[in-house]
Parts: sequence; structure tokens; C-alpha cells
Amino acid sequence: MPANRRVTTRAQIVGLSQAGVEPLAIAKYFGLSLSTVQRWASCTIATGFEDKTRTGRPPIFNETLQLKLIGFYCQTSPLLGCGRWTIRWAEKHLDAHRKVLGTPITRSSIGRILNKHHLKPHRVKYFLHITDPDFFPKMEHLLELYENPPEHLFFFDECPGIQILQRIAPSMTTDEKMRWLKEFEYNRNGTLDIFAFLEHKTGKVFARRTFDHKGETFRPLFEQHVKQQPENAHLNYVMDNLSSHCNQDFVELVAKLCEVDCPILETANERRAWLQSDYKRIIIHFTPFHGSWLNLVENWFGILGSKCLHESFASAEAMTEAIEAFIAIWNDLLAHPFAWKYDGSGLHEKAIRRFIAILDKEREPLPVKFLTKQLLLINNLANSYWDKAEIDVWVRLGQLMQSKGPYLRTIIENDEKPRRRQKAKEALDSLTQNLTGLLEPHTRKAS
Repeated sequence: MPANRRVTTRAQIVGLSQAGVEPLAIAKYFGLSLSTVQRWASCTIATGFEDKTRTGRPPIFNETLQLKLIGFYCQTSPLLGCGRWTIRWAEKHLDAHRKVLGTPITRSSIGRILNKHHLKPHRVKYFLHITDPDFFPKMEHLLELYENPPEHLFFFDECPGIQILQRIAPSMTTDEKMRWLKEFEYNRNGTLDIFAFLEHKTGKVFARRTFDHKGETFRPLFEQHVKQQPENAHLNYVMDNLSSHCNQDFVELVAKLCEVDCPILETANERRAWLQSDYKRIIIHFTPFHGSWLNLVENWFGILGSKCLHESFASAEAMTEAIEAFIAIWNDLLAHPFAWKYDGSGLHEKAIRRFIAILDKEREPLPVKFLTKQLLLINNLANSYWDKAEIDVWVRLGQLMQSKGPYLRTIIENDEKPRRRQKAKEALDSLTQNLTGLLEPHTRKAS
């Protein structure tokens, strides 16, 4: 119990005791022993409630040793430039190399010191880095669409490469029937894909099992779904940037379904722009690259996986039957609109802070293609979302861009492709100049 909390509890015990509350009731209320309550109930405010000074030897792991341990555990790697320590591994290493701390240490002490400082560098959690330079304008477009949804709004995606696994033994339950026991070993019986359209208004799903996610498979399903909707209704679809969603064949299909002339478009950006145009009946809204989590149908795929796909299936036909049965039950009993509450708050500054962390640690290897996208992303944030991050964050970034300039230019110069080098160099120069101009008033004011 923290010291300030102990003092407060002891004062409350005295107050309740003086008010006539029985010691046993006080003990039950605070979860303390009766003897502890009786001891503190006999005290007064004059005697105080602080712990008395205790004699004893000084701690072995003083603040200096704790900082040494934290520096070793959090800032070094067990292998050559890679890997993370575990507590057991660190104990063995420090026991064999006593010069690191100057004293032996047990794993319990390592864990206690790390917990004291709320450090868990041995734990891993996956995340998806923002790599689309135009991520935030695209996200804002989708958030506005979710806040003011049109009447016919659908979310489409495919779930490819689902493994058909058959457990070698049937599942069982424990004797207490507290949980299922699932056999660990399995046989693989191939893979299949699922295409799904989620209706925003009702939460109902139109889904089909396929054995690939090629354009030749996607386009007939898209046409079938469009023809199931009211004739001449304006339809809005949210989907990702897969090539089959923005190739010329899909452009021709959408033009045919909208009964408009089909343009011949050379690049994917031109085709995406045409598909997103609102002069026609069918409008496609694309998620940002690495932004499929903005697509609501992903929620339904998660439900499908937990309720159906993790079972044992002897064949593709058996899994297909289970999927179709779940879809029918979902549409009849479980379907509901998904409420979208995320508004993007804090993500702009988080993207900047992540880039600052990359620069500050000089993490290697840093691919030039990734670096270029990050430079363009931060430049766009500086131009259009300056007020979404604290000025201290921008100042820190500006300082790092100056100090880490040689490091970044070395990475760019070592790239083997001239066009990629040139694009990265232009992005770096643009961001550096932009930050210098935007931060100049704040720098002058500070000086």
C-alpha cells in the first residue's frame, strides 16, 4: 500500500473508532486484521500516523544500480543488433558477467525493479504504421461518411487464405465443464476466401465463399450485389486499394452498371479518382493504404472468425456449409448496425511522435521507400494539420531534422535506385524547409 494511502487509512480507522464503530466492522470494511485495527484505533491525531523510522542495512539495489539494470535491460540487445531480453535470460547473463552491475541479481529482483518503474520491454504488441502520405484526408472523408451515411452504404472486403484445419481428435470438455479442450495437432485441408458486403443501415451481410480473390472472381459478385439493390438507387461502397478494386476492368463494370461512358485511364490514381467521383450512380470510397481498420466489415470478419472459422473442418465443403449457416443466422437473428465512435483524435500527434522516435534512435535498417512515405506524411501534416499537435512536438521534430540530417542523407545516398533516391531527397528537402519556415516565429520568440 502506498505511504500516503496508508496514512489516510489509519486516520479513517481512528475516526471510525472514535465514532463508535466496532473494530471488527472496521477490519472487514478495510480488509485488515482485527489486531491492526485495534492497534491504530488506540492512536490519536497527536501521535501521528506516519511509519516510524526503522533500522536495518541499506538496500543492495540502490537507485544507481537500478538505473544500471534498467539501462542494460531496455537499451541493449542479447544478440548482435536484434532480440530482446527476457527476465530469465537477463539473470543468466548478468550472473555470468558480473561486471555489468557489480553484484549478482536474481530474476525476482529484476522483475521487481522493472515493475516498480512500469517497464515491460520484453512484451510485444503488433501495430500498423501509417505509411500513406494522404492518410488523414482519406480518413476524414470516411469519418464524415460514417457520421452522415447515405441511404445505401455498403462495406466490402475479402478475407483471403483462410486455412481449413481438421483437428486429429474431437474436442472435449473438462470434468467441471468449465471450458472446451481443443486438440493442438491438426491436418491442413487447403484454404478458401470469403467475399463480404456489409450493409451499414441494417448490419446484414451478403457473403460468398471463393477459392481465390482475383478480379475475375470479384467483379461478378460485385455486379450481383449491385443488381440486388433498388433500381437507379445511388450506391456507396467502402473498400481497400487492392488492384482488382481499381483496375480498368472494374472501371468498365462500374461504367456499365451506371450506364455512363467508360474512360480509358492509364494509372491507378486516375482510376481511383474516377471511381470516387459522385456524378455517377455508384461511388467507391477507398480506405487509406494500411487503413483497412477503417472498414466496418472488418468487425464482422472478426465475429465470423470467433464464432465459426476456428472449428474443425474435414473439407472445404464442410467449412462452406458452416459459413453459409452462420451467415443465415446472422442475417435472421444477430444482424445489427455497427456504431462507429472513433473520431481520429490524437492520431495526428501520435504519427509525429512515432517518426520522432525513429529519428531519435536511428533505427536500422530504415528502408528508403518507407522513409520517403514518412517524410511526405509529416510534410502533409505540417501543411494541413499544424494545430493537431502541440508546438513542443513540432519543435522537437525540427531539432531532430537538423541534427539527423546527415544520417538521413546517408541512408538515401546508399540506396541503389536513382529514381527512389531522387524522390526521397526531394521529400527530405521539402520537409526540412517547411519546418524551418513554420517554426521560425516560435524559435525567434523563444530566443
